Amino acid sequence: MIAHLAGTITEKFLTSVIIDVHGVGYELSISAPDAEKIHLDDEVKFYTYHAIRENAEELYGFSSLAAKKLFQMLITVNGVGPKAAMAILNLGSSEEVRNAIANTDTAFISKAAGVGKKSAERVIVDLRDKVGAPSHYGATDTKFTISATVGPEDEALDALIALGFPLKEASAALANVDSGLPTEERIKLALKQR
Repeated sequence: MIAHLAGTITEKFLTSVIIDVHGVGYELSISAPDAEKIHLDDEVKFYTYHAIRENAEELYGFSSLAAKKLFQMLITVNGVGPKAAMAILNLGSSEEVRNAIANTDTAFISKAAGVGKKSAERVIVDLRDKVGAPSHYGATDTKFTISATVGPEDEALDALIALGFPLKEASAALANVDSGLPTEERIKLALKQR
């Protein structure tokens, strides 16, 4: 299993990139928010999910471990495959999507290409209790200001997930920790709460 790739972006398309890793080019499908942040010749690291089907093998890339874990949760929902999960992640940052699920915002999830109202409801019913508490209450806009507690690319959240915390527990542990502290201090304080 390929857990992550680190290398140089040699080609960039709308929702995929080719990353050169020591002379081998890997094509990764990535979310639109990730695609907006990278440019040709950037040195990058993507966490990957290797999807193997009967007639294809595809690599999906994520700029954060939290986004990868959310993707893995999404594909556990009946009727949501990797392409639909990426369409949901295209709606915004992984934190915005997680927050929409936590807030039971069916309208936001159903905006994803190829995801209807019933699929959006299924995603919310299956994952609402697994994604943690919302960091922003009320209906989710496509682009809203994320609460200071957990950012879209929170290194402390990624570190807790890497230590084996489920996404829900990791976000709950960081909810009461001052986001202005250095990452290492936030991780220590979150671990003390456990």
